[in-house]
Amino acid sequence: MNLSKFAENSSKLQDKYSSSWGGLIETYRPYLPVNNTTPVVTLLEGNTPLISTPSIASYIGRGVKVLVKYDGLNPTGSFKDRGMTLAISKAKEAGEKAVICASTGNTSAAAAAYATRGGMRAFVIIPDGYVALGKLAQALVYGASVIAIKGNFDEALTIVKDLANSYPVTLVNSINPYRLQGQKTAAFEIVDVLGNAPDWLCIPVGNAGNITAYWMGFSEYYQEGKCDRLPKMMGFQAAGAAPLIKKQPIPNPETVATAIRIGNPANWTKALKVQQESGGEFNSVTDEEILEAYRILAAKEGIFCEPASAASVAGLLKVKDQIPNNATVVCVLTGNGLKDPDSAIKNCQNPIHSEVSPDLEEVAKIMGF
Repeated sequence: MNLSKFAENSSKLQDKYSSSWGGLIETYRPYLPVNNTTPVVTLLEGNTPLISTPSIASYIGRGVKVLVKYDGLNPTGSFKDRGMTLAISKAKEAGEKAVICASTGNTSAAAAAYATRGGMRAFVIIPDGYVALGKLAQALVYGASVIAIKGNFDEALTIVKDLANSYPVTLVNSINPYRLQGQKTAAFEIVDVLGNAPDWLCIPVGNAGNITAYWMGFSEYYQEGKCDRLPKMMGFQAAGAAPLIKKQPIPNPETVATAIRIGNPANWTKALKVQQESGGEFNSVTDEEILEAYRILAAKEGIFCEPASAASVAGLLKVKDQIPNNATVVCVLTGNGLKDPDSAIKNCQNPIHSEVSPDLEEVAKIMGF
């Protein structure tokens, strides 16, 4: 990939949409299951930046180019907005009055925001004590009814499925087909900026909907002739929540990456199909590897993502010897670091100098002068 060409394309895309971006549904309407009567519920999601990360690339060498798709700059701070704009729009089109989801955090924030935008009620079932503070705050302030259960995400998902089957509420987890249709647009944006698909796409895997959606998007653009290749899809799970690697559900998944702390992915079969069709792989990364990548992104690149997002970069660094020379790699960063401020403070290696006297010489000494 020619970096100057990438910069030119990126600039053109930003110029094209800077004053006229109407959100994903309007931008990619021909590729989405909507019609002229679909009420579009949007917060102008999408159009998130694809950022070159030379510091990450330097760990690999051999002419490899690494970029990150920073979906933490969506309206509620995660990639979930991509699917939610379509899921809520279609629910509103069907005349539904309420939506429900199980969530480790990001889905609840997006569901609550878009339901409110669409004049609908939102109900959120979360595993008690396992949702990052920033995400819980979002769901509450957007007006969702939050119910915390004594169980994990997989148990929460079972409950919401049963509720959606028995009561007048629409399920908006990623098993809702409209969610993945919206999320596939991230792949479109990558190709629109690069001018082609990357050689590799590295992505965190929790419920496995996003890896499925990206593959859907790349495949559709390939069929349209908008790219001349398809990427190898590299999915990374946290070691304590890695059912796809262990080939069996994990009853009690544990990881610092709360957004992917899922032991039995709803899109398991679809994700395996993506892996087979793309010639990709699933690998696990430890919490230590995730946090190291998390710190590198922030301290070396100025990019603050939530821990689960950093699994894509941690995975890339773990399998770096497999990357072809001169390859172009895109790592997906699914959520903003402000989603989980507790993790940021707890895992930051940059100390706070406290109880310092307001004295010029003392402050200057701490600064190294």
